[in-house]
Amino acid sequence: MEKKKGGQSIAFDRAPYLIESASVVGKKEGEGPLGKFFDMVEEDNLFGENTWEEAESTMQKEACTLALGKAHVKPEEVRFLFGGDLLRQGVATSAGVESLQIPLFGLFGACSTSGEALALASMCVAAGYGEYMLAVTSSHFGSAEKEFRFPLGYANQRPLSAQWTVTGSGAFLVGTRKSHVRISGVTIGKIVDYGLKDSQNMGACMAPAAADTILCNMEDFGRKPEDYSRIITGDLGYVGQTILFDLMRKKGLDIMNSHMDCGMAIFDQQTQDTHAGGSGCGCAATTLASYILPKISKGEWKRVLFVPTGALMSTVSYNEGASVPGIAHGIVIEHC
Repeated sequence: MEKKKGGQSIAFDRAPYLIESASVVGKKEGEGPLGKFFDMVEEDNLFGENTWEEAESTMQKEACTLALGKAHVKPEEVRFLFGGDLLRQGVATSAGVESLQIPLFGLFGACSTSGEALALASMCVAAGYGEYMLAVTSSHFGSAEKEFRFPLGYANQRPLSAQWTVTGSGAFLVGTRKSHVRISGVTIGKIVDYGLKDSQNMGACMAPAAADTILCNMEDFGRKPEDYSRIITGDLGYVGQTILFDLMRKKGLDIMNSHMDCGMAIFDQQTQDTHAGGSGCGCAATTLASYILPKISKGEWKRVLFVPTGALMSTVSYNEGASVPGIAHGIVIEHC
């Protein structure tokens, strides 16, 4: 059963369980602070393929296969797959999961897609639409730069506010089988647009949406920041985190002591030259799968608010001078 909470949230009476997860990343991510936690680190960022796009599809396939294998679940046992990426028409996802032959919902929420996928998978399990659901997202530095900025061969200079798109894919098996981790509720975000137009400063574009979703979650569930072991945003980076703290303080909430950002955690800013931090669909997803979920499973963190954030732009919109709105989805994950 599920229960509406406030204006944007759902609480699950019989919470769906996060049964297994898997993370697949590239060389740079493997050299970062979380390197030892990932399931698979590939030294070749092409993953044996001919193009960046094919490499991203391979990452998704590997992540899904690993997650299913760890859970001893066959693809044909999965009712629906929710997946997405940053590329046009979701080509990395459609090509990556094709061989699994699981009924597919292709999603786009930019870097918030892991939250969108987990929310929909949880809602379907809670509603009784299937015993298992699979959620997967990915991003690749090479494919993202080619699509949204400049081909890597241009060697263009990056501003200090820019973030480094994570090469990685995270997959999650959500279902009725009991585990030590459950999704107890979700807060679905709204589009928030402060009129910012700088696509090289996505942290600033996404921070207002993160603040809006966190505030809504607190209101809908009647909670305070202290009720969460961690409040974890997806990829605001160093610039976006500062803005988030300011926005939250204006609303009378201080989350500094409990906040973590995946974009800040996945790279070493001092040694890896990633400027404002990491970003991309794979940033929050791989950090959740490799680092956050094990801490919840072991009981080190009792309840976490996971808030992946997305900058909703296209290759056309920002070239035509449109603003870059943001969106963020909140997933309440608990130890049980």
